[in-house]
Formats: sequence, C-alpha cells, structure tokens
Amino acid sequence: MDLKLLARVADELDSSEVAALCFLSRDVLNRKDLEKVEIGYNLFQKLQEKGLLEDNHFLSQLLKVIGRQDLVLLLETCTRQAEPPGNTQTDACPILSQFRVMLYKVSEDVTMDYLKKIKFMLIEKVPKGRLDPCTTALEVLCEMERQNLLTENKLDELLSILQLCDTQLANHVTKHIQARSSLSMQGPYAQPISNQGHQRSSDLTRNPSLSLETLSVSETSPIRESRQTVDLFPDAVAPPSTPVRMERYVMTSKPRGTCLIINNEYFQVNSRLTDRPGTAQDERSLTSVFTKLGFIVEVKNDLPMEDMISAVEELGGRNHLQADALVVCVLSHGEKGSVFGTDGKEAPIRSLTSPFTSIRCWSLTGKPKMFFIQACQGKGYQTGTPILPSKPDQEERYEADAGAAESVPSDADFLMGMATVEECKSFRDIKTGSIYIQELCKQLEWGARSEEDILSVLTRVNREVSKGVFLKSKQMPEPKYTLTKKLFLPYR
Repeated sequence: MDLKLLARVADELDSSEVAALCFLSRDVLNRKDLEKVEIGYNLFQKLQEKGLLEDNHFLSQLLKVIGRQDLVLLLETCTRQAEPPGNTQTDACPILSQFRVMLYKVSEDVTMDYLKKIKFMLIEKVPKGRLDPCTTALEVLCEMERQNLLTENKLDELLSILQLCDTQLANHVTKHIQARSSLSMQGPYAQPISNQGHQRSSDLTRNPSLSLETLSVSETSPIRESRQTVDLFPDAVAPPSTPVRMERYVMTSKPRGTCLIINNEYFQVNSRLTDRPGTAQDERSLTSVFTKLGFIVEVKNDLPMEDMISAVEELGGRNHLQADALVVCVLSHGEKGSVFGTDGKEAPIRSLTSPFTSIRCWSLTGKPKMFFIQACQGKGYQTGTPILPSKPDQEERYEADAGAAESVPSDADFLMGMATVEECKSFRDIKTGSIYIQELCKQLEWGARSEEDILSVLTRVNREVSKGVFLKSKQMPEPKYTLTKKLFLPYR
C-alpha cells in the first residue's frame, strides 16, 4: 500500500483510536511490540512487516470497527485510482475475530464510573502495580488477558463483573456466547465466524444498495456518539428477551450486612431544638432486633449535620460485596425534606440515601437498602374519627419529632420506612421511645419468626400505629419502596 496514503490515514487518528486499533490487532501482532506503539504510523509499520497491508482489506476492517468510515472511503477511493484493471484482493487476508470486536464494543460503553467498579472487582486477581496504571477499559481488558482471566473460551469472569455494572454491557458478552453456541450446534459444516464477516463485506461489494447504515447495529458510545460503527459480523442468535426473575432477595451472608443507627438525642443550645428523651430506648431496641437478624450494628450518637452526611458517605464507600443488605436508621428532629443534625442544620434525606445508589455504591447493586426514619414530615397534626379519650397523664409523655423525608430515590432496591405521612408529625414517648420505632422492632421480630416478607411486616406496623391516639391526634406511618423482589429477614 502507498506509504503516503498510510501516513495520511495515520495523521487522522487520535491517541484513543490508535490504542483501539492496537487492541484489535492483538491476535495478529506480537503484544510486546504493540506496547511500544504510540502513533498510527508505528502500528502501520508493524502491520506492513507482517504482510497485512498488501491491500486495504485488513486496515479497512480495523477502521470500520472503530467507526472511521471516512477513512475507509479514503482508502477505497485512493486504492481504486492506483490499482490496474482486474486487480483483486488476496484471500489470505485475516478477518478480525468476533471475540475481539465484542471486547472493543464493551470498552466503548464503559463509563468512568463503570471503569472504577471493574478495577475494584479485580483487586484480588490482578496485581495492584499492573491495575493502577490502567486508565481505560481497553487497558483493563488487556491486563485481564495477560493474567489469563479472559480468553475466547474464558468469559465468565468478565461477564460476572459486567453484570454488576450494567445489563447492557453484559449483553455484549451474552450475545457473543449465544452466537458461538449456535454455530457449534450447526455441526462441522457450519461456516466459520470469520468467513461470515468476509461474506458480509462481500455482500456490500456485490450489492451497492446495501448501505453501511443498513448494516450498522452499533450501540451508542459515550466517547463517539456521532459516528456509526459498522458491525462486521451478524448477530447470530439474540439472547432471550424475557428477563430472569428471582422471587426473593438472597439472604445467605454471615453477617447479612451493616446496620447504621444515627441517634440524635442532645441538641446544641444555639440550634433552638429541644432534646429528645426516650430516643435511647429506640436505639437499644433497634440494636437488639437487627443484631438478631444478623447485621453488624454501628451506632453514632449526637451528630451535627456534616457528620451525619460524612457517616453515610463513609459507609457507602465501603466494599459491601460480602453483604446481602444494608440498613440505616435515623432518629432525630427535622422538617419536610430533611432531618436535623444536633447543630440545628438540615441534612436532606436525599443526601443520606444517595451514597448507596448503584452509581455510587456498586457493591450494593441489586441488594436491598433499608432506611427507617423516625421524624415527622411536617408541622401538621393528623386527625382521626373517632378520637379516643386519653389518660390524664398521657399528653405530658408524648412529644413530636418535627421532621420530614424526601421521596425514595428512583434507583431500584430501596425501602424507606417513614414514621408518618407527609405534612404530619410523628410522636415519641419520653420514657419508652417513639411509637413508630418501637412498633417496627416488635413487628420485625414477629416477621422473623413467622417468615413474613418486609412489606407485610410494615403493613402491620401501619395498622398498629394507626390505632393509637397521641396528643389527641393520630399517626399513620408510610413505607415507600422500589424493591424488585420479595424481602425476608428471618432470624439467623
């Protein structure tokens, strides 16, 4: 091939595209040689030394995969002008493997957040000194190959990691496995994958009406959304469209996970908030029940607003791979949309739940995250019909925890147990603890013995709390959830 043409193509490639071409060439070039490649012309020199640039076919394949159709057309135009009539392409030109193209597609859809998750999952399997320098998905995939964690016939490790990140990412691998399985079932006379790719290119040559856009089945890439990537290979068999459903969340880990209790009882004088006598009883009851349910309980008392947020962010930053679930309980004053720190500053409920979303805490992806908030959601009192008479000393024992909670985050697998509905107060007995938390602990223990799911447990909490009368008013708890499976918390 004309060296001037190769130089022209090389000048059009940026560093990320050169890295992609090197990755796609790993089956035909020495991998140590590829590590020394810095610019496109270096790569073309090595391909030429292997006799892979006798014509433009192999290079065209590479450029099509990375979405540089403009350069493919440049090659074809210049080659047609330079070739004598009747010149044909060699049949010896190698075809890119479907395996390597699949890996490239995966790398194109890996965001920076996903990359961090993937590297974290490989900490125990790839030496730290080899993994830390990897700044792209392609580099991580190369390292997995180097450590023999990833080959054409060894895709389980990659698939399991991608499933924790995103089902669409994992789908690239699943489709590849399905395609290979389908071909193997066709027997010894099945057409090889590489020939299928060549056949597809030949179809385009023979039938110009088949446009490149028609053949493209590319996914949207976060790096290069404006370009179309032509898939050289057909999608032999698509995976089943019906999702696999699991009826229950897995609860087999010992311990089940962490239960964080933030208990604010004593408030600073300048906060203008009163202390919360009785909340210590709530803390003891929660500690007892969640310990029985197999959780490691951590209690943090009397936290200012910033310390509350720091506590949940630190917990969200931990590795929860060995856990089945997470519990966070917050006992404090508050207003609608927030709970108060002991300094009187408001911590939005969203700031307490967001550290555990799948984006920020991927090791809890697909696992239930339970939040129980003892706080009002407004300043109003809820009425009921009829109002039962109170005992003479009853009104003096009950206080209102004016507070609130924002809606449950849109991410899946969250459960928010609120002490009351919006705009209304919740109540706390200054001797025995809050009405909601005490009933919650009682019903959690009942549910553990009777093996009831958590929503049935919370429905009974609603029923029992709604029967009472506090300061001549009623209280109606409100669970909110985005759970996707049934959740059971039996005793260990």
